[in-house]
Amino acid sequence: MQTAHQKILIITAPSGAGKTSITRHLMKRFSSLEFSVSATTRQPRNSEKDGVDYYYIGTEDFKQKIQQKEFAEWEMVYEGKYYGTLKSELKRIWALQKVPVLDIDVKGAIHVQKQYPENTLSIFIEPPSVEELKKRLEGRGTETPESLNARINKAAYEISFKDQFDKVILNDNLENASATACELVKQFLQS
Repeated sequence: MQTAHQKILIITAPSGAGKTSITRHLMKRFSSLEFSVSATTRQPRNSEKDGVDYYYIGTEDFKQKIQQKEFAEWEMVYEGKYYGTLKSELKRIWALQKVPVLDIDVKGAIHVQKQYPENTLSIFIEPPSVEELKKRLEGRGTETPESLNARINKAAYEISFKDQFDKVILNDNLENASATACELVKQFLQS
């Protein structure tokens, strides 16, 4: 059971919708927020660092943590690639008297909301269209045709869950979407 100071901020969206950019903007704006580092079984990309971008752990270790109920949420987001939020990470942030910011996938976000229904704000970042999302992902240059197709199909499915979140922000302009997110978070932190 959460206590009054144990708030959680969840930012979720399909891959490429802008959740990480908006999360970074919020982190710069509010000193009371602390980024919740997710665990994953995927390999680090480019300049990603263990313990900063993700906790990179092996698949067997991840599965053992699932069995030991060490995750607030976890999903096999893509075939063979697990992601999750460790309960110990939330406790670490609460011990700092800060609010954890979870930048997580849609299914994981729904699960956290259900598990921590009190003092939680969930924001869904909606892309202008699936076509625009495809352009953004192609622009990253990190996807194979197969992985791009998988992400686009998953995004269309994830958008269908947007009404399950407290707030939905249309990201057709990153500056405006970030400003809207700031206003929502400010109200949440003051509540």
